[in-house]
Amino acid sequence: MLKIFFGFTLVLLLNVVGINCNDDDSGVILPSMCEVCKFFVTELQSRLDETGKTKETLQVGHGLDKKKKIVYHKSELRLTEALTDPHVCDKILEYNVHKERSGSNRFAKGRSETMETLHGLVNKGVKVELGIPHELWDAPSAEVTDMQRKCFKMAEEYEDEIEDWYFNHQEKDLMTYLCANRALRKDDKKCLTEKYEPKGKREKVDTNEKTAKKKNKKKSKGEEGEKDTKDEL
Repeated sequence: MLKIFFGFTLVLLLNVVGINCNDDDSGVILPSMCEVCKFFVTELQSRLDETGKTKETLQVGHGLDKKKKIVYHKSELRLTEALTDPHVCDKILEYNVHKERSGSNRFAKGRSETMETLHGLVNKGVKVELGIPHELWDAPSAEVTDMQRKCFKMAEEYEDEIEDWYFNHQEKDLMTYLCANRALRKDDKKCLTEKYEPKGKREKVDTNEKTAKKKNKKKSKGEEGEKDTKDEL
């Protein structure tokens, strides 16, 4: 009886998070262009931030030509390395789909809560069937490989815009400059402002807001009571 109950609970868990044991293609939601641009820019900006504070200078010129010094921070070499050494879109494969999250927050690095739970069950000797070999559980999903493919395409299509930002407008936010103002439709920008907050942090914020509201309510009542007392006097 216990074995049957446990098996039912496991199947229920898989269905709740969108994993179908009989069809691993079920529930696949491919990334929107907003999500592609968001994570492409996130990874590119991260690469640039790693080298953005250096004061190194480069000497450029060939042979007997007079060499000139340029700041690495604004050099073509820095941008080329950030984009292609290795290609920035390869970083997309480090993401996984976290089906327990909504919107673009479903894409994040590291294992999802669900996969951590399932791996934990396997480590305890529980047989878990997902329709694919255990060694492929952590392989890039269809959503992630599709995002990488679209990332390569976006990097190629918007090469000129990225270079224009890099050489002339680095003081501007790249997410806004490329995604919001150039690459995306007006009705496909919502994901750019989505930020993930861990469950515990959200609950703490909600609790603090409720406490603040109660204090304000009590304060208002106290002020009203004082006013009524003064009016009677």
